[in-house]
Amino acid sequence: MIDWFVNTLRTYPEIAIFLSLGLGYYFGSFTYKGLGLGAVTATLIAAVLIGQLGITISPPLKPTFFLMFLFAIGYGVGPQFVRGIAKDGIPQALFAVVVCFFCLGAAYLGALIAGYDIGSAVGLYAGSQTISASMGLATDAINRLGLPPEQSKAMLDAMPVAYAVTYIFGTVGSAIVLALFGPALLGIDLEAECKRYEEEYGGKKVLGGAGTAWHNYELRAYRIKEGGQIIGKTALEAEKLVPNERVFIERVRRGGQITDATVDTVFAAGDVVAVAGRREVLVSLIGPVAEEVDDRELLAVPTEGVDVFVTDKATDGKTLAELATMPSARGVFLRKIVRGATATEIPILPNTKVHRGDILTIVGRTQDTAAATKALGRPDQQTDVADVAFIGAAITIGALVGALTFKIGSVPLTLSTSGGALISGLFFGWLRSVRPTFGRIPSPTVWFMNSVGLNVFIAVVGISSGPGFVAGLQQLGISLFLWGIAVTTVPLVLAMYVGKYVFRFHPAILLGCCSGARTTTASLGMINDRAKSQIPGLGYTVTYAVGNTLLTIWGMVLVLLLA
Repeated sequence: MIDWFVNTLRTYPEIAIFLSLGLGYYFGSFTYKGLGLGAVTATLIAAVLIGQLGITISPPLKPTFFLMFLFAIGYGVGPQFVRGIAKDGIPQALFAVVVCFFCLGAAYLGALIAGYDIGSAVGLYAGSQTISASMGLATDAINRLGLPPEQSKAMLDAMPVAYAVTYIFGTVGSAIVLALFGPALLGIDLEAECKRYEEEYGGKKVLGGAGTAWHNYELRAYRIKEGGQIIGKTALEAEKLVPNERVFIERVRRGGQITDATVDTVFAAGDVVAVAGRREVLVSLIGPVAEEVDDRELLAVPTEGVDVFVTDKATDGKTLAELATMPSARGVFLRKIVRGATATEIPILPNTKVHRGDILTIVGRTQDTAAATKALGRPDQQTDVADVAFIGAAITIGALVGALTFKIGSVPLTLSTSGGALISGLFFGWLRSVRPTFGRIPSPTVWFMNSVGLNVFIAVVGISSGPGFVAGLQQLGISLFLWGIAVTTVPLVLAMYVGKYVFRFHPAILLGCCSGARTTTASLGMINDRAKSQIPGLGYTVTYAVGNTLLTIWGMVLVLLLA
């Protein structure tokens, strides 16, 4: 039975790949307090074990899935990357660049001092910085060095060994350093700083903080009494009587007739009005001065929730407070803002800026949400169909550009097909955010291309290098693990102090900036837990976009430096 199983895997290596994925995703899903191996590391370990059986895999499979993965990465972070480089995210983008150089420098110096070969050095870098994608570009770079085949193979086999040994602390350690030690090293009370940030940027004023004024609204009916203060006033004037809250008069019953209220509707004694607003506003402010009635017909207002893909150029960069004054915002409440490839939820504060590519979840009357959607962009299409023609063409264009080689003297310079796919993803991801009429890739598809594309690549690497893994681990294990701790920790500590004293980021978002620049999502989760707030996420998206791009490219750069 065992012989049949082994021979079957050798005959049909595609089964070995799917077995590696199944085991990797299963065991990688186990976590303790948000920390675990993750699918990538678990898949690599499973593939290495399966690779001990001596399985040979067709060469084109690995780069095919890696190109798909890199394009998905670029497509997802494109809007934040371009905006961070070109506009108001410049300080955060520059900070991410500095942190990425810290990461490259730490791995380069560590490899030189320890005397590691290029493959082990790249694995040390990829694992300690938890940037698995860098191994793909490094593989291309090693293959282009013109080394004897056996020497190249030895380097490529050493890469996943070093990665597996250093990745665990790269994940767990980064979260511990930033979330647990970070506030103490910086001398800050993270929870208090997040509260102070909300107060400074209007969290308790006009629109309310996250989860308050723009959330959880109700619709109630009130009869206007004789002598009521809104008699003779228009709906717009009546709504302004509660200046620090978002309250809207949606409908009115007069003489048995029900009509939708407009900004010009004038009220009279005896009218029954349907008022939408925050529960506590309706109860504490309006309730005591008006007679609440149960008018089911009046309250039967057609409402809907809409996910809006922001594309409007005039909206880009405006705060929620500014958007709230627009006529199209009347009657609309904001429940959620999602930004970036990691779908980071952005806190809803008056000074929170909205950018093209954000997805806003708004609720209100159907006609109000339609007007707001038209002003902001377009509805985020609910479809499972991806534009595969666009995906194929975009990856082809990027790979063709990346395949071009230029020589400076005898040194060949090239993006490689992998680098070209990444750049293509960045460009077309940004273009999609401003021209969303083409190139739709649903979020589940982006996830599949990103996660499964990378893990198929990792599975092939693990299966192919499996026979040499154990020997390499025995030779370099303990020292490599210790170097991994150093290369993980030093850039993070430097990043925190540079962010505080050079860039002078607000303490509430500083650790989020560090998490993004190092692309360590696990640490952001722990930071938010310690802060008891989503505020640190405001520093994550731009830095993540820049960091994810540069840290991936550094795999190729590190090979060139060491070569």
